[in-house]
Amino acid sequence: MTTEKTTAEAGTDGGIEVRPVAGHIGAEITGVDLAAGPDAAQVAAIRAAVLRWKVVFFRGQRLDHAGHVAFARRFGEPVVPPRRGKASPPDVPEIETTADRLELGGRFGMPHDEWLRRRRHTLHRGWHCDHGARVDPPAATILRAETVPPYGGDTTWANLAAAYAGLSAPLRAFVDGLRAEHRLGVGYQPRPGEDAYVRHLLDHQVATVHPLVRVHPETGERVLFVNGYYVEQIAGLSRPESQAILDLLLDQVTRPEYTVRFRWEPGSVAFWDNRATVHLAPSDNAHLDHPRTMHRVMLAGEVPVGVDGTPSEALLGSEPGRW
Repeated sequence: MTTEKTTAEAGTDGGIEVRPVAGHIGAEITGVDLAAGPDAAQVAAIRAAVLRWKVVFFRGQRLDHAGHVAFARRFGEPVVPPRRGKASPPDVPEIETTADRLELGGRFGMPHDEWLRRRRHTLHRGWHCDHGARVDPPAATILRAETVPPYGGDTTWANLAAAYAGLSAPLRAFVDGLRAEHRLGVGYQPRPGEDAYVRHLLDHQVATVHPLVRVHPETGERVLFVNGYYVEQIAGLSRPESQAILDLLLDQVTRPEYTVRFRWEPGSVAFWDNRATVHLAPSDNAHLDHPRTMHRVMLAGEVPVGVDGTPSEALLGSEPGRW
């Protein structure tokens, strides 16, 4: 499925226009009012665009919480996270709201910028798919901007299918048969003494063995299922071997040609395939005196399956379909 056309790499389908914004990932969609509810043809076109371009962007939308959830339901079943931040609307359990410093500053007994540094002490640590340590990570995420700073606060996505295809044939054959343990909180640097965030991680631990290369359930593409935030170690390799291979793969995934960066505006919506992308939330706005309030809905996903047909194996803290 694709909405890619020969004319300027853009196309119109279901009355909407899909205009790619980067060579391997990302397209902007116009001509649809998400609050009014897209019709069946528009839903099909949006779904095809998400599968083709991995993340699509809408601007100038006027969604409220109910409209956000209703739009998400056209594409799958929204999950209801058991734990949400204090900024999340109490009467709409499908929506998670983050308000940056307003939400996270001081939550774990440290300033937000220190907490961020401890989570992102290497260049790769911030890259992640949503809830990748679960045995059934969400299939997709729909993120809506309410308030954004006048500058800074951009989000970046990377195309995991393009990254896999860009590997040499011998390396693809090697990683096809590997599996890796994904664990919540991997790589976080504890604070000396009592660390409330470490206690939080231990109290809510989640771990899964996923194929390092998963087969996308809709497109059939092979996807390099790796990220810097959750992957603990490649199974069967020594830790130094594992780290060297992971660094190589993460360098591949985050090559600029496989990424797209989005400048948020109030009313912007990003809809991405969480099975075929990783993303990097911004770290350039914590020092700015401007709020950044975002609302997220995630769609239930499948248990990943590797090239050999073997599914992921839950180790701790998650069961398929149960949040």
